Amino acid sequence: MKKDFIIRKITALGLAALFASVSLTGCGETAFSSSGSTASTAQAKKELKFSKSQGPYSELFQKGVQPILEKKGYKINAVDMSDLSQADSALNDGEVDFNVEQHVAYMNNFNKTQNGHLAAVTPIPTVPAGIYSGSKTALKQLTDGSKIAVPNDAANTARAYVLLQKAGWIKLKAGIEPTKATQEDIAENPYHIQFVEMKSLNIPSVRSDFDFIVITGSIVYNAKIDPSTALLEEDILPDLMLHLVVKDSDENSQWAKDIAAAYQSDEFKTYLDKNNNGLWTVPDYSKK
Repeated sequence: MKKDFIIRKITALGLAALFASVSLTGCGETAFSSSGSTASTAQAKKELKFSKSQGPYSELFQKGVQPILEKKGYKINAVDMSDLSQADSALNDGEVDFNVEQHVAYMNNFNKTQNGHLAAVTPIPTVPAGIYSGSKTALKQLTDGSKIAVPNDAANTARAYVLLQKAGWIKLKAGIEPTKATQEDIAENPYHIQFVEMKSLNIPSVRSDFDFIVITGSIVYNAKIDPSTALLEEDILPDLMLHLVVKDSDENSQWAKDIAAAYQSDEFKTYLDKNNNGLWTVPDYSKK
């Protein structure tokens, strides 16, 4: 009888300890949540890092968007990156929180080829790609066998061929995906144009070696080429509009929403109205 009583007492004490442990764990979670749990930290996060390039997009963010975020209490730190591939790897690995340098086609290619987990949050102002003069200064000077330099990275190569089709110089195969166009997708090349695909950064330095060149907005900016001298600009496809990009796990965080709201704000619009000078194509946020 006494033995049964002792067993029941031990059992009761064990259950009491178990319930106390569960209760404390629950209280601990509540207390942790109020001061910064994993879920709420993403929402309350106020110190952010972004990958900075030497192109116009980081500069636009720092001058036009960052001040809006700082008024909301955010502290923004820039981390210099040498190229977009490095920037995306850093973002995917959690070394930075966001970047503002790429279009959706590039992001999707990174996700596919690098097992990435990046997500586009909102379109942002973009500098269009254009046909610029090389040794020839007008579109009408195109001759049989003209030589044209185009970017060699997949998404921007496609932009170049779509733009050259807009110029009427080539015709792409019917039904191809414009953001994936390659030289193999050219159905008609009546001027027998010679296409030289090369690294975008190198094109301006060999400009005089070609009749014409095709370069994207960031290259135009970095090479200090006047964008108003473009002989023809692209019609930017939705997948080629630049976006605020984050890890997919942060897509719905409050800070990501606040950055998107800053880009779409009247204050940023006022900044652009004063500083655009024809460089930027701005998304129509009224359609969001």
